[in-house]
Amino acid sequence: MSTASHQPGPGRPTQPGDAPATPGCTEEGPDLVTADKEPKARTGGCECGHIRYKVTGDPDDPHLCACRHETRISGGPAVLWVGFPKESLRWVGPGGEPTWYASWPTLHRGFCPRCGSQLVSVADGSDMIMVTAFSLDDRTGTDPVGFSFRDEAVPWMSIRLASDSSEPPVAAP
Repeated sequence: MSTASHQPGPGRPTQPGDAPATPGCTEEGPDLVTADKEPKARTGGCECGHIRYKVTGDPDDPHLCACRHETRISGGPAVLWVGFPKESLRWVGPGGEPTWYASWPTLHRGFCPRCGSQLVSVADGSDMIMVTAFSLDDRTGTDPVGFSFRDEAVPWMSIRLASDSSEPPVAAP
């Protein structure tokens, strides 16, 4: 999913049933063990532990987004997103599935109803689920390789992308 889909727009809280259905998302599923040919399972969750999830596979497209929409939702200067196959997502915590918010007509955000932690974003028709990288217990492989809306970032933030490791940090305009 491209961060270009994180467009500002009028959002309205939705009920969990209003979010795109992800088959099996409320099942705990078997514990997955990393082996030579098995995808790695990762876990993550909210600050209070009420909403927990498990995803499987290699992190895809770790990127920062500093659009006004993301900064308002997060309360920070940018959000680090990373994708995983949507069908691999399982809600495994005591709170089950998160509360959903339609932040755009085709974009839905999952957050904890107790502590408010933003956890996931899914676009209609996408086969990927984007998770907030800092909600993962193991962030290995999630160094950002892209920065969407860099021109909207706060001027005091300097970012060195993983793909730019030989370059000095780039200050936001």
